[in-house]
Amino acid sequence: MPLPGPDTRVVELRVPGLVGTSGESLLDSVDTVEVDGDGTGRIVRPSDRLRRPAPGPVLQALGRSMPRTLEGYLWSRMTSGGAAKATWALLFPFSLANVSHWMLPPVPDRRVSAALSMVCRALLRIAAILLTILLVAQLAVVSLDLFAAQCLAAGSGCLTSAPSWLRDVPGLRVTAGLLPLLAVAGVLFGVARASWRVDDPGPPRTQGLGGGLSDTADTAAARCVHVSAALVTPALLLLGGPLQMPGDPVRATLWVATLAVLGVSVLAVTTRAKRFVPAPLRPVLMALAAAITITTAVVSAPLPEALPGTNPTIELVGGGLLAVCLLFALVLVPTALLTRGDWAHLPHRLRPWLGGWAAAPVLTLACLLGGGFGAGLAVALRELVGGDALLLPQGYELITMLWGGGLVVAVVLAVVAIVGSALRRVRRGVLAVVRLLQGDDARTGDTTTASSAWARAAWERKYLHRLVLTFACLMSAGALALVAARLTTGPAPEWLAPLSALGVLTLGALAAGLLRAVYTAATGNQRSRHLGAFTDLASFWPRAAHPVVPPSYALKVVPELADRVRSHLSEPNTRVVLAGYHVGGLLTVLAAARLAEELSDEELERVASSPPVPRCSGDTSARSPRCSRPADWPGCAAGSTAGGAGCAAARTPSAAARRRGATRSPANSSSRRLSEGRQHRRCRTGRTRPDRRARAGR
Repeated sequence: MPLPGPDTRVVELRVPGLVGTSGESLLDSVDTVEVDGDGTGRIVRPSDRLRRPAPGPVLQALGRSMPRTLEGYLWSRMTSGGAAKATWALLFPFSLANVSHWMLPPVPDRRVSAALSMVCRALLRIAAILLTILLVAQLAVVSLDLFAAQCLAAGSGCLTSAPSWLRDVPGLRVTAGLLPLLAVAGVLFGVARASWRVDDPGPPRTQGLGGGLSDTADTAAARCVHVSAALVTPALLLLGGPLQMPGDPVRATLWVATLAVLGVSVLAVTTRAKRFVPAPLRPVLMALAAAITITTAVVSAPLPEALPGTNPTIELVGGGLLAVCLLFALVLVPTALLTRGDWAHLPHRLRPWLGGWAAAPVLTLACLLGGGFGAGLAVALRELVGGDALLLPQGYELITMLWGGGLVVAVVLAVVAIVGSALRRVRRGVLAVVRLLQGDDARTGDTTTASSAWARAAWERKYLHRLVLTFACLMSAGALALVAARLTTGPAPEWLAPLSALGVLTLGALAAGLLRAVYTAATGNQRSRHLGAFTDLASFWPRAAHPVVPPSYALKVVPELADRVRSHLSEPNTRVVLAGYHVGGLLTVLAAARLAEELSDEELERVASSPPVPRCSGDTSARSPRCSRPADWPGCAAGSTAGGAGCAAARTPSAAARRRGATRSPANSSSRRLSEGRQHRRCRTGRTRPDRRARAGR
């Protein structure tokens, strides 16, 4: 690298981490001013009292001073704040199902392993669409059955303040119950269609983020089939459920059409959805699903006092979802074992979490959360408006028992966490870093508080994700045990009644917590630390298993960071440093990897990244990581902590890996295929870049 000249200018571009931060705290400035961006992704600089961009502190290097410009990229508006983003809190189970896709081990090139990997991904997509059907079915229980059929029935004594014409006029009850469900389907379509627009007038240089991280493959087709399944699900409750065909010819025809739409939707997500449902057929399928449900509502008016299809629909969808999760976990075991040779040579933090099998409990936790949210909402509303006189599906009894036991498990794990962090504090004492930060004159109380905070944070970093995994596994085992007991012995035994009562309180708390999360997301940018961390980490990954998730902010942040760096490099004497922490570090690594594919050698010499980005290597050893493709980073969805903190650092190659990749063959580096990753892709063709350490050694 040539030494910087006297007119060299350094630009430091900072990217914040998990929970949203302000420009002042990011740039250590009293005030900041926005100098670029579209309002969602903002480039800010320190400012003076007149709101003019101010220079940053002078950089001391090579025995002289160099001017430095501080900039920050703020992206917190993409994940919090605003009434529209408040609906994303309702989709947290969908986001967990989508994250589980990125926790799977990479697809190898061996035939058996690749076939098993494809089966795992197909089962994951089936579970995702069943989760959508379960959500809409549970909302239909509240809207169509609990509210329209039971509460608004003549002489029910429920909602006495409702106008009498709403009960007496034929068709109004079913209309009042169906309109919210159609609105929910519209919300799902809108969320799945939303995406962040890159503030770049030029043509895109790289598809998505590169390395397979993109949501343009099957998103449109998957969105169509998920919305179609959501539109047609309420018809099942009105037609008596999926297990028994109605005797009336018209209702029987609608019943067959409903099952046909659901079958097409499930089959489409099992295969390549964009091929099974091409673009011209997608609006036709959604219109057909809406027409079936509306026609079913017309022929079902007036509604009976209780819908006969509620219980079989909820039990069949819930049981099918648990069966798919169990099959997914079983198939994932040999898949993870057969793909072990592809990542066993990597450092510990670069390996998939539990070899990739952690995707199974995460998917099960997503399903249990989805079922718990719906059941908690129904139980809470029943107690609010009518009490025990209103009927709920019998399957909700199992859910209440399960979450009652889950509360007991959560309390035990919380006690373990408190005791573990306290023991770590006692064993480690006052850390040297605390003494350094607090100083020698610090008060004893401040030192004790700081030491406790450091011990708690260190313990959470090491063990909190394991507690979450333990909770998911125990809840999964409990769900399977309750379903097996229900199928073999009938109703649950009486001694589980206290767990059911405790589960009602737990599910009510879940519903209240969900509503609070929605309110917090709608009214402010700041969120609780752990909830914000999980939300930001889940929203990082592009849509893969489930299309109805918040759009990936990385698909906007990374291209705009790269464009900003390119704009600074247009000045020949400018050098750019990309600096980030937590998820911000991962975003800077992705931006640096993108720039490595697009910049010339001379331009790339003037770019630095913290953490550093690995380079392509021509080493022929099968144990050498060859390229820094994001899709080849297995298990990053799990992160190295419960909130994903340190995920970027976990992707940084070890010193041994960098030494193995320190040299490259200039003759055929463009023709050697990568051994790591889901697909064989070539390193950059036409150019080879000797490692900077090797050149420095020469």
